Amino acid sequence: MEENSIEERVGNEALALFSEKIQTLKQQIASVIVGQERAVDLILAAVLANGHILIEGVPGVAKTLLARLTARLIEADFSRVQFTPDLMPSDVLGTTVFNMKTSEFDFHRGPIFADMVLVDEINRAPAKTQSALFEVMEERQISIDGSTYRMGDLYTILATQNPVEQEGTYKLPEAQLDRFLMKITMDYPSLEEEVSILERHHGNAALVRLEEVKPVLNRDELLSLRRLMEKVFVDRTLLQYIALIVQQTRNSKAVYLGASPRASVAMLQVSKAYALMQGRDFVTPEDIKFVAPYVLQHRLILTAEAEMEGHSPVKVTQRLIDKVEVPK
Repeated sequence: MEENSIEERVGNEALALFSEKIQTLKQQIASVIVGQERAVDLILAAVLANGHILIEGVPGVAKTLLARLTARLIEADFSRVQFTPDLMPSDVLGTTVFNMKTSEFDFHRGPIFADMVLVDEINRAPAKTQSALFEVMEERQISIDGSTYRMGDLYTILATQNPVEQEGTYKLPEAQLDRFLMKITMDYPSLEEEVSILERHHGNAALVRLEEVKPVLNRDELLSLRRLMEKVFVDRTLLQYIALIVQQTRNSKAVYLGASPRASVAMLQVSKAYALMQGRDFVTPEDIKFVAPYVLQHRLILTAEAEMEGHSPVKVTQRLIDKVEVPK
């Protein structure tokens, strides 16, 4: 495909090209990972919407594999950072080193410099290292020793974390959680899916290894897909629907800290990306209802009373969404 060819086409032809690419991506992922269709849809929507993604799940449900696979299917620079309790900010961002030949300090870039960055077990690093990600996640740049280094247009962070409290984990700061476009939960596979996983591993011939997966999208194609989102129609009643959902999080007695306007913009962008994935150039209320819980759940802080009553951010978020009347 030639650069910008998707944008140069209009109407049904552009949508068909978009859908073809998305279906190919999903088929490639399904050849390696069994099930998790909802998580795959949400991750692809977040990547298309130009946002960072937090993937949560217990150990062993293929969080890291899915993040690595997504990055591999897009022909772009990729790096991986394994967060640990002793990791320092310079281990992530990079450091200046004195060059004996030139008698000057040279900046050696850290692993954060890539198009797609996998931050594995992000909740294992202390607050000092977490703060190193604040600027790069929001501004797509880092500032070190008075110099600013900008990231590329494709820059995306895919982070994973375990939901269970374990030794050596740290709760992510609220300001950092708000910088993630979506938080996606990967659950245990169903009985049929687990049998399918065992069958694949029992007969190694059916296993598709990560190294054998070829990229589906190159950098320019992904940027073209992102620009296509600008042509997606969103009715004003749906903009009001998004605003009303976010307002509910600020007025609920069960919520101590509600969602910010950043959440409203995130919901709009992901809805547009998801609509395109469904082969439409317009957003429906169902698109918003589908993505809203994953945009909001990590941005809410519940009151102590709500937590004592056993409520979770996911349940509270769904209840608040259901309170808002769906536009006709």
